[in-house]
Amino acid sequence: MYNNIVIELKVVGVGNSIGITLPKEATARLGVTKGDRIFLVETEGGFVMTAYDPEISEQLEAASSVMKRYRETLRELAK
Repeated sequence: MYNNIVIELKVVGVGNSIGITLPKEATARLGVTKGDRIFLVETEGGFVMTAYDPEISEQLEAASSVMKRYRETLRELAK
């Protein structure tokens, strides 16, 4: 469910690069802290910033599939 909240971000200089600063409200909503990675995803409607990593999600789905397939073997190995 979206609340259509707009949070202003500030672009700042970081050495020879630029970065953005996230206010506390944004970091709380994203569930991120210093050092975490966030992703800027281009969509038809613009850009979306998210802490969701599609690559990690694919890896977790693959691991889940393997664990289901070899459930009994993994149980035996866990003893």
